[in-house]
Amino acid sequence: MKVVFAKPALPKDGAFALPVAEGCKLGPTAAALDRRAKGALTRALAASRFAGKLEETLTVLAPRGLACSRVVLVGCGKPEAFDALAAQRVGGALVALLAPSGETAATLAADGLAQAAAPAVLAANIALGAGLRSYRFDKYRTTEKREERPSLRSLTLLVEDPAAARRAYVPLASTAQAVGTARDLVSEPANVVTPQAFAAAARTASELGIKVEVLGARKLRELGLNLMLGVGQGSAHEPQLVVLRWNGAGKASAPVAFVGKGLTFDTGGISIKPAGGMEEMKTDMAGAATVLGVLRSLAARQARVNAVGVCALAENMPSGTAQRPGDVVKSMSGQTVEVIDTDAEGRLVLSDALWYTQDRFKPRAMVDLATLTGSIMVALGHEYAGLFANDDKLAEQLLAAGSATGERLWRMPLDESYDERIKSDIADMKNDGGRWGDSINAAVMLKRFVGKTPWAHLDIAGVAWATEDGPTAPKGATGFGVRLLDRFVADSCEEELTTLARPRSRR
Repeated sequence: MKVVFAKPALPKDGAFALPVAEGCKLGPTAAALDRRAKGALTRALAASRFAGKLEETLTVLAPRGLACSRVVLVGCGKPEAFDALAAQRVGGALVALLAPSGETAATLAADGLAQAAAPAVLAANIALGAGLRSYRFDKYRTTEKREERPSLRSLTLLVEDPAAARRAYVPLASTAQAVGTARDLVSEPANVVTPQAFAAAARTASELGIKVEVLGARKLRELGLNLMLGVGQGSAHEPQLVVLRWNGAGKASAPVAFVGKGLTFDTGGISIKPAGGMEEMKTDMAGAATVLGVLRSLAARQARVNAVGVCALAENMPSGTAQRPGDVVKSMSGQTVEVIDTDAEGRLVLSDALWYTQDRFKPRAMVDLATLTGSIMVALGHEYAGLFANDDKLAEQLLAAGSATGERLWRMPLDESYDERIKSDIADMKNDGGRWGDSINAAVMLKRFVGKTPWAHLDIAGVAWATEDGPTAPKGATGFGVRLLDRFVADSCEEELTTLARPRSRR
C-alpha cells in the first residue's frame, strides 16, 4: 500500500478519516469539515454510540458539498495514553474497515494529533499500523472475484510537518517490509518452502549487503552437527544451516546473534503427530523466518551493529531412514543426547545451532526463537511469548523492547531444580523431560549449549500464527519477533556501540 505524507487540507476524493479522542473532541481539520458540512459530523456523533475509544470507528456518508465519498471517525482513546502503539492500532483499524469497502484511496487528517507529543512520529506509526494490517498472502488464489479482493491501494496522512513524518517513517517502513518477508515464508506451504528453498530465499538478502553462507549436509557432518542431521535424516530434503552476517560496526565489536528454529515441516517423525491440524506444522520454521526478517531490517536501515543470524533448517519426516526413539546422538559440543521423543526435535536442532553460533562468532549476546512447545500456549495463551534467559540484563532489555513494540514477552523460570528432568540413564541428557513444564524442560536443555554467553530463548509457539485478525496482523502468519528484536538492537546494542566508537579526548 502506497503511503504519502502531506500538509493538512480538506478532502478531495476517496474516504476521509478523522482521529477523534475519547470524549469526541474534534481536531482542527475535523472541526473545519464539520462547519462545511453544517454540523453533520456533530449530529452523527450525537446520534451514535461512538465514544472515541481506541480503534472504534464510525462511518458517515459524505454530506452534500464535500468531495470525499465518506467520512470515517476513528477513535484514538484517551489523549494522554495515545502513543506509538495506539497510533499503529488506529492505522490497523482504518485499513480493516476500508480494505473491503471498495475504496481505493484514503486520507487521514493526522493534525488532530497535534496536542500529542511528536505528532509526526505518531503519524508515521499510523502508517506503519496500516501497512502491517494490509498484509495479505493470496498468491495461490486463482478464482477470487474482484469484489472479494481488498480495494485500498493508497493512504495519505495529513500532518503539519510532512518531511518529519517521512523521516520517521523510513525505518518503520523497512521493518514492515522485513515483517512481510517473515510472514511470506511462514505462509508458504511445505512443498514450496523446503530447507533448500528457504536457503535460496535467504541468499537474496545479499542485495542489502548481508553476507550469506549456506552449509549443506556434508559440511554439517564435517563439523559434527549430528543432532541437526539426525532430525533431518528421514527426509528427502537435507538439512541446511544458513548463516547471515550484517557488519554495521567496527571489526572489533562482538556481534549480537540471533538463532532460529527452521523446521520447514514437522510430522513428529517416528513419534508422529495426530493427523488433525498437522497442516499447521508448515509454520514450524517461524523462528528462522523471523531471524531472516530481523537481519533484513537491520541492513535496510543501516543499523550500527554487527549482527549474526543463524537459521537451522530441516524437515522432520518418518521413513526407513528416520531417527528412532532411543537413539543416542553426539552433538557438536561433544555432549550426548538420548532421543526419547522424535517430536521434540526443535531442541535438538537448536542445540547444535546455538553451540555452533557461540563457538564460531563469540557473540556478546545470543537470542534464539522457536515455535518450540505446545506447553507455552497452555501457560501464556496467544498473548505472550515465553522468555527464558541466563542473564537478567538481557532479559530486561528484551522485555522492554517487547513492551515498546507490542510483541510481549513473559519471563519463565530457568534454574537448576529442573535439570533432573532431562537426566538420561545412558547419555549426558535426554530430549524429553516429561509432560509437566515441557517448555521449561526444553529451555533447560538449550541452556547446556550456550556456554557462558548471555542468552535468551523465546518460545513463540503461541504467537507466530494467529487464528483470527489482530490490530496490526491479519489472520495467519504474524512475523512475531522482527519488530521486537529490531527495537532491542536499536535500544540496547547500537547505543552501546556508538559509545564505544566515540573518539577519545586528546587532553
